[in-house]
This record gives sequence, C-alpha cells and structure tokens, in this order.
Amino acid sequence: MKKPSAENPARLTGLRIDEPKTVAAGTTAVAISLKMVVEEAGLVRGNKALLKMNQKGGFDCSSCAWPDPDFHRSPVAEYCENGAKALAEEATSKSLWGDFFAKNSVYDLAQLTDLEIGKKGRLAEPMYLPRGATHYQPISWEGAFQKIAEHLNALDSPDEAVFYTSGRASNEAAFVYQLFVREYGTNNLPDCSNMCHESSGTALSESIGIGKGTVMLEDFYDTDIIMIMGQNPGTNHPRMMTALQKGKRNGATIIGVNPLHETGLLGFNDPQTVKGVLNMDNKLAELFVQIRMNGDMAFLQAVARLLLEEEDKAPGTVLDQEFIQNKTHGYEEYAAHLRRQDVDALAELSGVPLPKIKEVVEAIKHKKRIIICWAMGLTQHANSVDTIKEVVNLLLLKGAVGKPGAGTCPVRGHSNVQGDRTMGVWEKVKPEWRENIREVFGFEVPKKEGYDTVKAIHAMHDGRAKVFFSLGGNFLSATPDTNYTAQGLRQCKLTVQISTKLNRSHLVHGEEAIILPTLARSDEDIHDGAEQFVTCENSMGVIQASRGVLDPVSDQLWSEPRIICGVAKATLGQKSKIDWDSYQKHYDNIRNDIARVIPGCDDYNRKVRQPAGYYLPNAARHGVFETKTGKANFNVAEASAPQPGPGEYLMMTIRSHDQFNTTIYGLEDRYRGVHNERRVVFMNVLDIIEAGFSSGDVVDIHNDHGGRERVASTFVLVAYDIPRHCIATYFPEANVLVPIDTVAERSNTPIYKTVLVKLRRKSSESSQLVF
Repeated sequence: MKKPSAENPARLTGLRIDEPKTVAAGTTAVAISLKMVVEEAGLVRGNKALLKMNQKGGFDCSSCAWPDPDFHRSPVAEYCENGAKALAEEATSKSLWGDFFAKNSVYDLAQLTDLEIGKKGRLAEPMYLPRGATHYQPISWEGAFQKIAEHLNALDSPDEAVFYTSGRASNEAAFVYQLFVREYGTNNLPDCSNMCHESSGTALSESIGIGKGTVMLEDFYDTDIIMIMGQNPGTNHPRMMTALQKGKRNGATIIGVNPLHETGLLGFNDPQTVKGVLNMDNKLAELFVQIRMNGDMAFLQAVARLLLEEEDKAPGTVLDQEFIQNKTHGYEEYAAHLRRQDVDALAELSGVPLPKIKEVVEAIKHKKRIIICWAMGLTQHANSVDTIKEVVNLLLLKGAVGKPGAGTCPVRGHSNVQGDRTMGVWEKVKPEWRENIREVFGFEVPKKEGYDTVKAIHAMHDGRAKVFFSLGGNFLSATPDTNYTAQGLRQCKLTVQISTKLNRSHLVHGEEAIILPTLARSDEDIHDGAEQFVTCENSMGVIQASRGVLDPVSDQLWSEPRIICGVAKATLGQKSKIDWDSYQKHYDNIRNDIARVIPGCDDYNRKVRQPAGYYLPNAARHGVFETKTGKANFNVAEASAPQPGPGEYLMMTIRSHDQFNTTIYGLEDRYRGVHNERRVVFMNVLDIIEAGFSSGDVVDIHNDHGGRERVASTFVLVAYDIPRHCIATYFPEANVLVPIDTVAERSNTPIYKTVLVKLRRKSSESSQLVF
C-alpha cells in the first residue's frame, strides 16, 4: 500500500497509514478501553461503572445490542472496547452548565468537529434558545415543558409535529413516549430503525412471520455454519467475536461475505484467555468471500442454484425436502426461478468468482444447522428487502430455521432499537396495540399512518412539519442528504432534544430550540425516595433490567420517562386519560401498563426482575410461522445491482473503529491502518491509477442525483483492498452525498451502501458543507 510522501498533500492532514490488522481485540483493546475510561471518569468512578456494565444487577451498555450470556458471564469484563468508550463519554466528570453556553455561541460551537463537540462533557441543565438568539440560556424544567406545550397546542394539526426516537431509549421511555404521541393525536413516530434494520423487519415479517431474528446466543456455540454478511463485528459488535470463536472451537465453519477484509472477520484474540493474550488460536473465518457492493442477492441466488443442482444429482441429500414440504410455501415457483438463472451471470453480477461460490456450496452442501448474520451491508440498498428474503430462501432450502443451531440473525446496531419497536415506537400501528390502548386507556389511536424518517425529513423541508422532538440520538448526523435535512430542521418553529451530551443536532435548530438533559444508562436514578430501574431488549429478544450505579454529574438531570411524562402533562392537561403522575412516581406503574398493552409482556414486572431477564415469544424460533399462508414463504425476485457509469463509483458509508454510530471517540481506525484522519476514501489501487490519481491525493466527492449537486469536500485517497469501481467513506462525514429520494423498496430505508458518486481533484473553489 502506497503511503503519502513528504510532497503529497495528504501529509497536511496528519494522516498516517500502515498495514491493516489481521486480528482484532487482544490486550491492546483492553489498554485503550481502560485508558479512555480513566481519563474521562477517573480511576474509581470509571472502574465502578466498568465492573457493573452488562452484569446482572448492573446496567446495559449504551452501544450495541449484542446479548449478554444467560450464564457464565465474565465477572470482570463483560464489555468490549467500544462499549468502554461509550461508557467513558457518559461517565465523564465534565459537565456543561449555563456558563458554558454563555461563553460559546451556537455558531462557534458549530465550527467544531463532531469529535470536539462530543468531548465537551455531559449536559447539566435544561437549555433554551429563543428566536433570533445566538446563545443557549438556562430554563427551568417547568418552563421548558410549558414552552413545548405551547408550540404543540398551537399547531393546526398534531400531524405537524414529528417525534423521533433513538435506539438508546429504554423500554419504559419508549412506551410512555408512543403513548403520549398517540394520545396527542399522531402516529409521526420515526425512529432509527427506519435507517438501519427496517429492511430486515419488512423482509422477515413477510417471510417467516416475525420481524426479528430467530436464534439465541447459545445457538452460536453448537452449529455447523455461521455466515456473516455485510457486517464488521470487530468494530460494530465486538462481543460477538467471543461467540464466533466459541462456535468455531466447537466445529463450526465461519464464512465471511463482505466487500472489505474486515479484521473482525479474520481473527480475534480474546483478552480474557491465555491463548488470546499470547496471540494463539485466533483465526475466525475459514472462507472469506469478497463481494461487490450490493452483489449479495446475486451471490445468494448462485449458491441456491448450485445447491439445487447438487440436490438433482442426489435427491434428498442436500435440501431438506421434509421441511420444505411441511413448513414452507412457494418452493416450486422459487425452484423454477432458480433453474432459469445463469450461474455465470450471477457470479459476474455478484463480483465473486464462480470457484469461490462453489467453495461456499461445498461447505454448506451437507449441513443443516446454519446461522446467517447480517447488518447494514445488506439493509441499506434499494433491493434490500428482496436480498434479505434471499437469505431466508437459502435457510429454508436447508431447513435451517426453527431448530437449535440454525436461523436468522439480523444484528442490531443500537442497544435498544429492537425494544423501542416492541414497545410501539413505529409510524404504523399494529391492530393489537390499537385495541389494547383503547381498552386500557379509553382513547382511539389515530388511524392515519405517520411519517417514517425519510418522510419526516421531507415534511419538515416542505413546511408540513413544524415541531421536531427527538428522544435521544443525533438526528442530523444520522440521516441522509445532510444539507437537505438541515434545511428542514431550520424551517421548524421548535426543535427539542432529550440528550445526555452535546451533539451536532443541537447546533442546527429551528426558530426556537430546547435541550432537555437526561440521565445516562450508567447513572443512578433515584427520586421520590425510590431507586428506579429500566429495561432493554437485545438483538435476540431478551428483555432485562438495567440499573445505573454512578452519581449523576448534575442534580438537574431527569430520566427519560420522567421528562416525557412532564411534557405529556403540560401538553395534554386535564383531557388526558393517562395517569402520568403515577408513571413519574415509580416505573413499576409503567411496566404494569406495558403488560396490559404490549403482547408478550404479561407479568412484566416479575419477569424482568429475574437475574437474566426473559425471552419474548418467538414462534418462528420454534418452527411456527405466523404469516398469511401459515408457513415460511419463499420469495421470487430477479437479482440486481447498480452499475456505475464512466467515471462513477459505488460508495458505501462505514464506521471507523473509533466511533459508534454518530459518536466519534477519536481519529484511530487501527484495524484498517488509518490514523489521525477521518476524511478518507478507501479505493482500489487500480481505480486510483486508472483515474489519474495517486494514493494520498486530496479529492472532492460529488453527485447530482435528482438534479441537485451534492459535494463532500477534502477527502484523502487511501489505496485499499476493495472491489473495483467501489469506494468506502466514513459515516457521517459522507452522509451529505446520500440522496434522500433513493430508498429501499418497501422499507423506505436510505441507500447508504450504494451511492453513485464521482471524484474530482480538490480545488479551492469546491463547495463546502453548509449545515
């Protein structure tokens, strides 16, 4: 890999490049984790929190949603490097009061990088930005609630308000939030699911009757095949690697399918074992399939087509004919579709050489305990729903759903994003939610479908939505088409953020803006003389308690449930049919009503107090498919993938190893060998040469989708092992290029992973971000 020379413009950025790592975690990860926690929180406070994170009787990590072991949890370190970094930033002793905002205007703060903004510390008291003001100023809780109520009650229709939810909100907060919004009179409940696994939920609901995965953590320990598609576990779900390693040691074959050779797919040193410390026994994926971006559907169909050929040669030995006959619908149509396919053409479309596809077929041909995992690499394309249904098709051919050691595993990216949806945060309304809310509370849930994230952005931009309310998250940085989204937020009359830390969304605001500081997962929550806890749901449908252990940095912090109840009381007043005071007084009262409204949550207060929580019902896990046909459904779709034109590239956005979602912890992407810089473009060296560039050149990335130019300026080219005509850039810096009006069919998810772009050499006249 070519490194920037002394004369190369890349040196001006401080960029340093070395060889990508082949093994993840190890003692380096431990050292970095402890260093950051101690620097932010101090030795005593930091270690107190680390020892309670992801432990029974402790609190859930606020980063990824990978499950904790039901048994045999490590008593010392049941967390990963990024989980420790997330904890460090919320356990920090630094706090932001009114004097900080008096010294720093919104404009001045907006000039900072996302890294610098996030490092400022915890928000300490409610803040208000009046119309025309340049600085936030303190406001009382009651004053903030009254101001929000005035805006909401002045709207011509409740549908002029948008209520967004981040995946870090607890189940209790999510439940009271959707209850308030629906009693207020709208279903405008976009959430971060709309931008990540909405495609998974849509595909799985139609195919197997539930929009969640079907496996448990223990299935990874005793299975034959684990296929990981469009996912980078080493950075995004590091604790998953312990399960992968355990499965491999027990005989599983691990197959990685991804455009990049991600370190977490290749090897893992478990720092809790002697072999891990000594760099022994660390290999993970035995087969790595480097796929062209969005070539997954073609790859899966090629595998299925070849399996069908093998079944034809030896009937009854390759496909699970009994399962297909008794448990599935649409097999004949799907088989006929496969027989019409040209395997060579599918291989070409996927970007995977046919011999490599045949290796995969050989590995799984006689195996029936197969787990397929995936993340954003599959969900953020125009054809994502059909691609994920193709995942299900392959599993159904092998009878690999509804049995131990087999099934679907969409790996959620945020700690309680799955729980938010379970609790009713959705722009759609399930019939059972509507009926139960009517019976329990006596009001009618609106029938009109609300705005999802993309529709909410359009509504703000067009002036149809005038109040934006966010329960957690960094909406601006997470969403596509950043400048377009910023324009929409700026047109709102009021923007409200419930937040733990300062972020970019506080600095791109409506005519008025309010920040409501909230407790973090790690904070103790004690009020009215009672210690409170909340609950969360992980990727595998386990709901468990989360209890903070740290003294909050401010006595002005309220919990999310208390804040929402305060807004609801101020807005709805005496006309509300819900006892918000009881919810504020004790969260058991919230959980009692969760049990009455949300299916699968009966006896909720008792179940969540069990040491490891409890599993939600999952019929598909047991081979029962609650679909319209009463069976698991095969899906027929033509494989497709966008093809770049002359001078074009397919761009996907990715995370560095020093970030979680929109939160930037530092400038080190050590697994990929990139240091001290985030504005980089990973590009095949042959493409760099063909375009007349050199590794280290500074370029602008641009497109004009929909007739509107988008430019992300000042990026450094980095030669990398990536398929031809494909490039990768970090999220959220490149989100400005993701068009708002190109989305996944049926799920409406933005296409962060297949953005057509062009490159041009950096010039001084290049457009800059304007948000």
